[in-house]
Amino acid sequence: MQKLSIIVPCYNEEETVKLFYDEAGPVLASVGDIEWEFIFVDDGSKDGTILALRRLAEEDSHVRYLSFSRNFGKEAAMYAGLQAARGDYAAIMDVDLQDPPSLLPELLRAVREEGYDCAAVRRVTRKGEPRVRSFFARMFYKIVNRISRTEIVDGARDYRLMTRQMVDSILEITEVNRFSKGIFSWVGYNTKWVETENVPRAAGKTKWSFFKLLIYALDGVIAFSTAPLAISSILGLLFCVISFLAIIFVIVRQLVWGGSAFGWPSLVCIILFLTGIQLFCIGILGQYISKIHMEVKDRPIYIVRERGGSDD
Repeated sequence: MQKLSIIVPCYNEEETVKLFYDEAGPVLASVGDIEWEFIFVDDGSKDGTILALRRLAEEDSHVRYLSFSRNFGKEAAMYAGLQAARGDYAAIMDVDLQDPPSLLPELLRAVREEGYDCAAVRRVTRKGEPRVRSFFARMFYKIVNRISRTEIVDGARDYRLMTRQMVDSILEITEVNRFSKGIFSWVGYNTKWVETENVPRAAGKTKWSFFKLLIYALDGVIAFSTAPLAISSILGLLFCVISFLAIIFVIVRQLVWGGSAFGWPSLVCIILFLTGIQLFCIGILGQYISKIHMEVKDRPIYIVRERGGSDD
């Protein structure tokens, strides 16, 4: 019988672990002709998440868990779960029930019967989210798809079900600075998109602040596009040309009318403006160098402090 591995990253999700298990378990049991396992990945939680996972693993042989030595981030948790998965298929889901378990049979059917390599979920609405956050999210997808050759679908979630072949391809990408939405698209394969409404959290509070989402978006742009480097080069060339033309204009005006090469306030403004452009371009370059710096260190993506569940 084929097996499905459900990978569930958790960070301070003591309130939602049991809720997720109680809702997802019966859905998987109703499929009938497939075995399954839950792989919960505790991403260095500071609450009672690990205690809840231990209890579940003791009560149900379908439950396995990994617990990190500290918080390495959701990207590392998803990668660790994929490495630990033993199933013919693997699915990634959020533990807060924003990824409805009721969609699992449809995703599984798309992969097993319709010939897709992956069935993924995208939100068609952002109802319940702050307007500012929704606006910037939509802008991110528009920008990244314009400057990158890797298409990232607007509203795409990490919630997806994949074949073993696709999972193995993803695991071959061992970069430390991971942006899984881009990686899922970059490896290719035939994907079916399943649309759903935005679902609020079942309990607890989101761990993604606006600032964290902004940094995550910047990581995505840097990981899958070199366009910012090209933009900074073009800006540098453009302002060199403008400065050269401005110098010629000042000289000509001085020769014709005289006494027109003064104006310290305007000069200071120009200097500050050009300096700001320079710092902006240096900052872009610095972001790319920092990513290279982290990659060449070759540190592990995560460190497991504790494992539990069947066969562990």
